[in-house]
Amino acid sequence: MDFKKTSAPLNTITYDRNVVDSKTDNIYEAISIISKRTIQINEDIKKELIDKLEEFASPTESLDEIFENKEQIEVSKFYEKLPKAHAMAIENWLSEKIYFRNTESKE
Repeated sequence: MDFKKTSAPLNTITYDRNVVDSKTDNIYEAISIISKRTIQINEDIKKELIDKLEEFASPTESLDEIFENKEQIEVSKFYEKLPKAHAMAIENWLSEKIYFRNTESKE
């Protein structure tokens, strides 16, 4: 997932409950699906951040190099400015980018 191209809001937004649960007709089921997607997004972001920060790691770092690594600071700032994972998951849900199915139904 390309986190740079997300249109998720950075601030808290109130959503209409009827819009959120319109696909499932159950607000709890919709929130459960969104929360599972949030966990996936959060894991992807964490993995990507760790991979990028490992590029800057060297086995012989001195204390001065740890505080002076500007590239590492810029990467961290980029990830801090991203929308939160739950905002991206809600945006995915409302734009119908999440596939879900009810395993209990016979359809």
